[in-house]
Amino acid sequence: MKDLFERIVNDKGPLGKWAEQAEGYYVFPKLEGNISNRMTFNGKNVITWSINDYLGLANHPEVRKVDAEAGVQYGLAYPMGARMMSGHTKYHEQLEKELAEFENKEAAYLVNFGYQGMVSAIDALVTKNDVIVYDMDAHACIIDGVRLHPGKRFTFQHNNIESLEKNIQRATKVAEETNGGILVISEGVFGMRGDQGKLKEIVALKEKYNFRLLVDDAHGFGTLGEDGKGTGFEQGVQDGIDVYFATFAKSMAGFGAFFAADKEIVQYLKYNMRSQMFAKSLPMPMVIGALKRLDMLRTMPELKEKLWENVHALQNGLKDQGFNIGKTNTCVTPVFLEGDIPEAMAMVNDLRENYGIFCSIVVYPVIPKGLIILRLIPTATHNLEDVKVTIEAFSAIRSKLEAGIYKRIAASMMEQKTKV
Repeated sequence: MKDLFERIVNDKGPLGKWAEQAEGYYVFPKLEGNISNRMTFNGKNVITWSINDYLGLANHPEVRKVDAEAGVQYGLAYPMGARMMSGHTKYHEQLEKELAEFENKEAAYLVNFGYQGMVSAIDALVTKNDVIVYDMDAHACIIDGVRLHPGKRFTFQHNNIESLEKNIQRATKVAEETNGGILVISEGVFGMRGDQGKLKEIVALKEKYNFRLLVDDAHGFGTLGEDGKGTGFEQGVQDGIDVYFATFAKSMAGFGAFFAADKEIVQYLKYNMRSQMFAKSLPMPMVIGALKRLDMLRTMPELKEKLWENVHALQNGLKDQGFNIGKTNTCVTPVFLEGDIPEAMAMVNDLRENYGIFCSIVVYPVIPKGLIILRLIPTATHNLEDVKVTIEAFSAIRSKLEAGIYKRIAASMMEQKTKV
């Protein structure tokens, strides 16, 4: 019999094997200063394109004031205990009521964290007799939730409605045998590539098939639709989404999340989502702060307008310079390049140290081998000068990548490491 930790020591995983070279710089980096378009990294001022603060609320003076006052009044502990036992307040109820009205649903339910909430909701919504059909590019929280499912599950090709329909047909056969139901899961906005889920087409399939639809709209909430109500409103199919999910960690610049659905579904989640039944309630400063943020979404359209001014400037500028930004039709701006992981690391080091640009790097196993995504998240705090400087920097590093400079730098670094 092997020691349990033998595998862990010998196989650190596809990302973990780069930990020694990457940790503290490429992964687990330390950005310092007020959350904004420019922050400090490694002692240098950098234009920051990796913070999901879409509407610029994280450091907005009105938000900071409400957060601080709520912290002084309630502290971070109140309310103590899980919602079901001792952690429920009128402000939690008020926030749920306002979120439900905002999303045109009968009811809403607060959860402490988006990732945890999605995993637990999927577990609660289906039984072993039910079948899940989900987009193969779904976020990790959806994949992990599906892993808990003891019944059948099928993936469909990303945003491919023909593939979805074929898998719904397969699911229907299984569900008829097990006397179960079907849950289809998609995203409002796919956070890596930036394209919207084809919610309109998925909802249209309800005319032919019997299924329920769960949508993760983490990146669409606050950025798309009237007043930032999300992708369902953007595509005119909010009523066809049976369970709507969004997080506070992006446009709302906080933490926590919520589900919105019919009253019966929300009540079921309240009494069956184990991650919430046995977890401490969302702290009062975040609840009070979320009420303020939601009010700003409703009453300050200029925040979303400024965001999209920057999005259009950045994306149009990149396309004008011949960059491949895929099929994004949202704020998420991926720049696709070709290269391996060592090249990507050398390139990002150059961007940060010599051009003052901080953006996220995405490589295998998140995307196929040989591809690099430099992922940019425009926000309302950016300006046109940030866009200009960034596009100039990207043009320079692309030339170096194509000339093989980063490959030689990476090879030299590996050679020096081997000698040591």
